[in-house]
Amino acid sequence: RLAGRPQRHHRRKKSRVPNVGFNPLGIQKSGPFDVPGELARKWMQEPANPNAELNQKILRPYWNGDDVTGRPRDYWFIDLPLGLTEADASLYVSPFAHISDAKDDDGKTVKELRADLGDRAGPRWWEPHWPRPEMRRRIADVARYIVTPETAQHRIFVWLTHPILADKNLIVVPRSDDTTFGILHSRFHEVWSLRKGSDLQDRPRYTHTSTFATFPFPKKFAPNIPSVKYATDAQAKAIAAAAAKLNELRENWLNPADLIDFAPEVVPGLPDRILPKDEAAAKELKKRTLTNLYSTRPAWLDHAHRALDEAVAEAYGWGDDWRAGILTDDEILARLFKLNQERAAKQAK
Repeated sequence: RLAGRPQRHHRRKKSRVPNVGFNPLGIQKSGPFDVPGELARKWMQEPANPNAELNQKILRPYWNGDDVTGRPRDYWFIDLPLGLTEADASLYVSPFAHISDAKDDDGKTVKELRADLGDRAGPRWWEPHWPRPEMRRRIADVARYIVTPETAQHRIFVWLTHPILADKNLIVVPRSDDTTFGILHSRFHEVWSLRKGSDLQDRPRYTHTSTFATFPFPKKFAPNIPSVKYATDAQAKAIAAAAAKLNELRENWLNPADLIDFAPEVVPGLPDRILPKDEAAAKELKKRTLTNLYSTRPAWLDHAHRALDEAVAEAYGWGDDWRAGILTDDEILARLFKLNQERAAKQAK
């Protein structure tokens, strides 16, 4: 999908920003706030702390870009309540000791890392550098949310659910409807992201300001419109059905029922863990990543994306042109850029 990048015909013209207030960034740790699942589960089974709280209260599953493009790494985040004094934070004994003593790859503790930042570090070194309270509030308000890696070989979107927290290299879209997911995963948005994003070596970069914020969604399904407003719309339902089918097929490929077992987490209320049935299954599952899937692009995946693209084309009023093969990548860019300019001009009035 990314081999033939669209030509940048509109380099001298600036796309404007019709989508304001979306795509929060994930958490920027600036320190060893994430720990392997094995250690997190050990802490969650410890007795209550001196404050009578269990460690499970401040531990959350944590995803970064590698969890999306590869297999989930099973990392957890030490998520102390924001605003605690150092004395109160230290009452979560094992997690606080880890934050205090653990060192990064350069051999520096959190305190030393924050000292390097000077006035930019903030007053509480035991909190992540950018905790993103607004992002947390938004994902807590929806049944699930969409993320995409900032840099990736392929532009991939996946669903996450709270309490999973997103790292700073994930762009967060706090929407739970399949229609939005489908539009974002369509060729129309992919072409736009390739044109409007930048590159990091061989990996296209997705930026929330220049890519998502400028993308002209089909008018009826813009991100400032609540999904309940278009839940019964025929075009929205067609996109949603195609998007849900794409996601279902991908999940079935990533985690085939005959290769996995489900195991309950040590803490009730968290999603079950997905584990390989045996060593042979584990070996096979290592190959089953979204990067590998989109690099090989089997026929079933291509058909699923074609169905989604046609549904999104209909929402733009371009369905006949899509089926006729008129909508090349350059033609898509030209039409989307025109929509961007028209809508931004109306907002400016």
